[in-house]
Amino acid sequence: MKKYSYSLIVVLFAALLAACAQSTPEPVTYTIDMTEYAFTPSTIEAKVGQQVTLNLVNKGTLEHEIMFGREVMKMNNRPNGYQTDMFEEAGIEPTVMMMESMEGMEEGGHEEEGHTGFMVLLPKTGDQATLTFTVTKDMVGEWEMGCFELEGVHYDSGMVGKFIVSQ
Repeated sequence: MKKYSYSLIVVLFAALLAACAQSTPEPVTYTIDMTEYAFTPSTIEAKVGQQVTLNLVNKGTLEHEIMFGREVMKMNNRPNGYQTDMFEEAGIEPTVMMMESMEGMEEGGHEEEGHTGFMVLLPKTGDQATLTFTVTKDMVGEWEMGCFELEGVHYDSGMVGKFIVSQ
């Protein structure tokens, strides 16, 4: 009987450890300031299963956008978005909330610049948006976040960051 009780305790302890290891990570919130020509912070880290909220703030004097992806595309020999869009690759659509003063603004492709893929555009100083999504396994690895405004001048000037996803 003693041996049976010991075995039962070991099995229960192992099950408890397995359950803890698979628990959902706590939600995380970052505020990303967009200026000429940087994202601050320039590196964001998240884990699979984690809900991420990005508070985006245009603190610059120019129009800024944020896109997430890999493999920069070129148009007329200038950076113009990503070949692989992070959100499309993961099969998710983030929730975007714009400030009231920006009603009518859209996330998505920006026709003037000819970008494809998911983006959030903040046209004026002080404009804000909130981007919320849950990280999936398809997002594991290192992604780039970039601004391609002014035909890629922002990107070339260093408006680039990293979005790193781990298991």
